Amino acid sequence: MVREVKLKQSNFAVGLDVGTTKVCVVVARKNNNSSKIEVIGVGSSVTKGLRRGVVIDVEETVTSISAALEKAERMSGIHIDHAYISVGGTHLEAIDNKGVVAISSKEGEITVEDEDRTIEAASAVNLTPNREILHVIPQAFTVDDQEGIKDPVGMTGIRLEVKTHIIHGSMPAIRNLSKCIDQAGADIDGMVVVPIAASMSVLSKRQKELGCALIDLGGGTTSIAVFEEGNIIGSRVLPIGANHITNDIAIGLRTSVDIAERVKIEYGTAMKKDINKKDEIDLSSFSKIEDAKVKRVDVVDIIEARLSEIFSLVRKELNKIKKGSLLPCGVILTGGGAKLPGIVDFVKEELKLPAQVGFPRDIEGIVDRVDDPLFSVPLGLVIWAFEQGGSNKSFIKSLKNVPINSFMKNAKKWFKNFLP
Repeated sequence: MVREVKLKQSNFAVGLDVGTTKVCVVVARKNNNSSKIEVIGVGSSVTKGLRRGVVIDVEETVTSISAALEKAERMSGIHIDHAYISVGGTHLEAIDNKGVVAISSKEGEITVEDEDRTIEAASAVNLTPNREILHVIPQAFTVDDQEGIKDPVGMTGIRLEVKTHIIHGSMPAIRNLSKCIDQAGADIDGMVVVPIAASMSVLSKRQKELGCALIDLGGGTTSIAVFEEGNIIGSRVLPIGANHITNDIAIGLRTSVDIAERVKIEYGTAMKKDINKKDEIDLSSFSKIEDAKVKRVDVVDIIEARLSEIFSLVRKELNKIKKGSLLPCGVILTGGGAKLPGIVDFVKEELKLPAQVGFPRDIEGIVDRVDDPLFSVPLGLVIWAFEQGGSNKSFIKSLKNVPINSFMKNAKKWFKNFLP
């Protein structure tokens, strides 16, 4: 039986990840006696209304979201009327910008108001009318000539500067996603971009401090977020993902996409050395209308070719910010594509960096249902909700629609989550 619990007035939170291939929902609660969050409900469904993270069919998307929410409601026994949602897609872009102000007090002591004005100045960027700011992330402050300051409040100086990382997206894409959530019967508490949400659940503060790259291998896109000294120093969404591997297999084997996906799951690997080159795959075991036998090594060649393309693009992005081989904690992989056998060894060879699959940390409850890189984003969303105390709505909405003081308060609170 589903209970009518008002989530906004309780210690419950819901994370809703609407991906290209799947919708995943996590319902969790925060126990005052534990630092961990307790997962009490999970739901997922196949997505058919998105392409590369962007809604292309509202009705199909609403159906998928409703199905996932219903499953999560049945498992948790709680009616879901609102959620934190992820935003992905190739429409997301990022820029770095600085803001500078003169310190207002006669004594030269920096106040919270000075900090707020600095971030506000940095957020004044020229975007086209169809773009909407999702995150303004303070990276570091400079007081006069002293750089790399985390929290300048209380210090003395004449000039205060902040460097920020600003992530913005297509307003139509964001509103179409919002419309689908609304039609599925849920209010939106906040929006968080995919790689940042995933980082909340799988990365430690030590990894963010020493330097690492989180790579979310989704169905239609690959999302990247790079961290160093506790700050996010770069982010990008690439228009290529695990679905492209499936499509390549379908073309190479001259079979359907559905069969190609099953072949990928059951026989796919990223490392040719892990298989017997004489192994064959009988396609008739997947469908009666198929009668061909194919060499497994041919399938692996197809997978390796597409993975090489994906990670060559990742390498280019890392080189742009001069971190090609300079991340001590290496690469942490999440998303459905991270479940491909051999992917860790492949990434180590391709990027010349340490690599591992990221699994959600510090959770309890029905852990077996979410101990999967596929659930890193929705779990990150509920962690975000609890750490923000339910108050980050203004931070992640467009600056044009919220009071700037409230925005600054929550931006700084979120920024401090990345500190060691």
